[in-house]
Amino acid sequence: MQRLWEPAPPEGFAQFVAARSDALLRSAWLLTGDAGRAEDLLQTVLTDLWRRWASITDGGQPEAYARKALFTTYVSWWRRRWRAEIPSDPPERSAGGDTAGESADRDAVRRALARLSRQQRAVVVLRYVEDLSVQRTAEVLGCSENTVKVQSLRALRSLRTDPNLELFAAGRP
Repeated sequence: MQRLWEPAPPEGFAQFVAARSDALLRSAWLLTGDAGRAEDLLQTVLTDLWRRWASITDGGQPEAYARKALFTTYVSWWRRRWRAEIPSDPPERSAGGDTAGESADRDAVRRALARLSRQQRAVVVLRYVEDLSVQRTAEVLGCSENTVKVQSLRALRSLRTDPNLELFAAGRP
């Protein structure tokens, strides 16, 4: 039941959130490494999206706007976020199968991503999870294409030498 003081959502906003929030939440989790912080990040972005919905949909690219806002908000949060919390499991859960192995795999990836710098993590998620080009990644992060290439190179080098991911890639004994 909607209260009188709560405005109705803009036309199309609820449908967009229903259709795309799971994918956006996965990206937020990969960036933050913590389900609670991922939800906070997505909520912040969706609040901004709600306020600007009319102007965003005029351009016809609400998901592009949401993704850019997700990454730029994440990169700007380093000044005000406490980093002492231990990240939890990602938002999605497996139904059946080898849940212990899957959990260990997720944990290994989460720990490896957590060891990267914030910019390296953002570059890895944009380039290899979101499958954006170097140029588009640079646009989203507001940096040069060379910065994206250097950060990507450093992040991949770090991930390749991570001992936990070596076990993960080798299929664990």
